[in-house]
Amino acid sequence: MRILGIETSCDESSVAYLDIRSGQVRRSVHLVSTQEIHRKYGGVVPEVAAREHAVTLPPLLFELAERVTGEADGRQLGRLVDLIAATRGPGLVTSLRVGLDTARTLAAAWGKRIVGVNHIEAHVCSGFLPASGEGPLPRGRGLFPALVLVVSGGHTELLLMSGHRRFRLLGATKDDAAGEAFDKTAKLMGLGYPGGPAISALARKGNPRTFEFPRPLIHRSDHDFSFSGLKTAVRYFLRDRQENLDDERFLADVAASVEQAIVDVLVTKTLRAARAERVRTVMLAGGVAANRKLRQELKEQVAAGPLKMRYVEPPLDYCTDNAMMVALAAYYRLRPWSRGDSWVGMEADPSWELGR
Repeated sequence: MRILGIETSCDESSVAYLDIRSGQVRRSVHLVSTQEIHRKYGGVVPEVAAREHAVTLPPLLFELAERVTGEADGRQLGRLVDLIAATRGPGLVTSLRVGLDTARTLAAAWGKRIVGVNHIEAHVCSGFLPASGEGPLPRGRGLFPALVLVVSGGHTELLLMSGHRRFRLLGATKDDAAGEAFDKTAKLMGLGYPGGPAISALARKGNPRTFEFPRPLIHRSDHDFSFSGLKTAVRYFLRDRQENLDDERFLADVAASVEQAIVDVLVTKTLRAARAERVRTVMLAGGVAANRKLRQELKEQVAAGPLKMRYVEPPLDYCTDNAMMVALAAYYRLRPWSRGDSWVGMEADPSWELGR
């Protein structure tokens, strides 16, 4: 199956070509364009994001066609693909509509099947993508049941995965997601947007045990998260230490201590849920899955556990929003005999929840 993927759920415009045969990725090409314009606003502005997607997608598709077929000709790409996949939700509704309408138009013009993909499911599938771009996809035997920790700017949740397309939500954040906590802390520290990578880079220079920040809900037996209290604690902590905000060492220690608090909560609650559900695999997914400390500590603690669970994390290139994961999610979602979705009535679903 040869799939064209399109991703526009937030501020990344992305297209991809994925060729899968007999459970092997034979070829993969993906392009991602991040909207730098949002830096000056300190966050994503939905109307601006949608406009940027509309401007960016056509040249991205032409470039993809040239890389895949040797010609910047959409007709050549249309003759090659069997299926078009696009993110249908969750996400910013204006951004979702740009990508989805582009996919619907191409499906109608080329006479191709189309599948609307859940963005969170796509992030989960990113862990199955070969790091080299080509190679075998993991087989289900021995993989499931799996516990998936999804961590991004808008989502922090634990999903129990009994098989491809089969999810049950165990817990989610009650307020801010972990990615929001990173972004808001970075803003308080004057590090700019996006905050996650900035905090992570600065934290490498600091001592994570210098300051003791709260770890909300870490001792509760349920599987829910909360990071608003941590964010508030950091705000008051920095407000009372204005004289230290020009001290790079101080800022590095704050960044490292905040990062450690977030990672402690994520890892502790994930392992507790994994033991309770007696899963075979622990998976990490989402944009914050690129955080080095989170990857390292979760991997080490899964390996050190008594249940001999397998650990799966996405290649770094596929942690952020990208169309390759969308294409792979469509591959798992579409049965060989299925006609796919109808391009006529397909609508964006910004609140599409997985596993409820």
